[in-house]
Amino acid sequence: MTAAIIFILLAGLMLVGMPVSIALGLTVLTFLFGFTNVPLESVALKLFTGIEKFEIMAIPFFVLAGNFLTHGGVARRMIDFASCMVGHLRGGLGMSSVFACALFAAVSGSSPATVVAIGSIMIPAMMKAGYPKPFGAGVVASAGGLGVLIPPSIVMVMYAVSTNSSIGALFMAGVIPGLLCAFMLGFTTWWVARKGNYPREPKRSWREAWTAFRRAIWGLLLIVVVMGGIYSGMFTPTEAAAMSAVYAFFIAVFVYKDLKIRDVPKVLLNSANMSAMLLYIITNAVLFSFILTNEQIPQGIAQWIMDSGMGVIGFLIAVNILLLVLGSFMEPSSVILITAPILFPIAMKLGIDPIHFGIMITVNMEIGMITPPVGLNLYVTSGIAKMGLTATAKAVWPWLVTMFVFLILITYVPIISTWLPTTLGMM
Repeated sequence: MTAAIIFILLAGLMLVGMPVSIALGLTVLTFLFGFTNVPLESVALKLFTGIEKFEIMAIPFFVLAGNFLTHGGVARRMIDFASCMVGHLRGGLGMSSVFACALFAAVSGSSPATVVAIGSIMIPAMMKAGYPKPFGAGVVASAGGLGVLIPPSIVMVMYAVSTNSSIGALFMAGVIPGLLCAFMLGFTTWWVARKGNYPREPKRSWREAWTAFRRAIWGLLLIVVVMGGIYSGMFTPTEAAAMSAVYAFFIAVFVYKDLKIRDVPKVLLNSANMSAMLLYIITNAVLFSFILTNEQIPQGIAQWIMDSGMGVIGFLIAVNILLLVLGSFMEPSSVILITAPILFPIAMKLGIDPIHFGIMITVNMEIGMITPPVGLNLYVTSGIAKMGLTATAKAVWPWLVTMFVFLILITYVPIISTWLPTTLGMM
């Protein structure tokens, strides 16, 4: 009965169009005032203690680094390098878009930022080269989702904060799935291009490829700074995030000189706005998690699942369906912060590895970014390509099918996620 009251309150507030973060907070306060005797002092204390975790500081730093890179010329140089590598294949500009999205995802941590940075250059370029607009929109919207999966990933940080998992282990666990997903999306791009007989770029010489690599090297080195620093033990993930922000500022302003000093305050303000929004969501989600735990709801659901004999396979199927549905209507951070406190204890009771479970949830969120009606990448791509939202949603279907196949692999072959962090001694 308690669980029903909480979820009816939350669903009712969201159905009237209230932002998720405010709906979470009001649900908690309404329930506390009307149905419990929990002292309000504990709520105020939870508001402060819930976001004082050191790991949360990684979020604004990764947001800032992504904004510096988006406003600088890093994306353009990565695209040129990607074109040198795969542009000569059938559908070369589409293949280059996938490769460039994978590279930019490895330095930005954000899916929308990846779509904006790569899509604003590649979609017009593909249209100019004779590719159909839906093809370009489908490639960029889908491959832009790699920003969620390839570390560093803000979504992974959200999961780690919600479940007290290791951010470093999650980042390492995302490397192989991220590369596999990029390969599968690239293969789908090649297959669609081959079927439509789309053009390919002239083969570039090794000298041109080396020149493009040298131009992109400063941006690519950010991957080494983040992942190398975490793996070597030189930085914690939060310290690596701070280093990435400083490094991104340095190369954007002083090395590539695409970002002027006078534009830095605007970038800082945009980053502060986005970080404040994410932290506000986290704060209210912490309150929501507090009330769920106080009412023993996750424990009750876990016991019910254990008693019903659903088992690991049935539970994972149910989780995927739930997350795919929620991901179609809500922003990834909100989905994770609402569902993780409920699903994580159940997964642990069933013996599911927490890192594997985190990667599975992340892949679900990646799919949600290109699933109507609220897939964020669809909206961003729609604006860049000047296509209707319905047309953009239709354009992504070959890559969406590929993502579903990839999700099945990640869900039921956990070694794909756990092998690298286990090998590195991080699990």
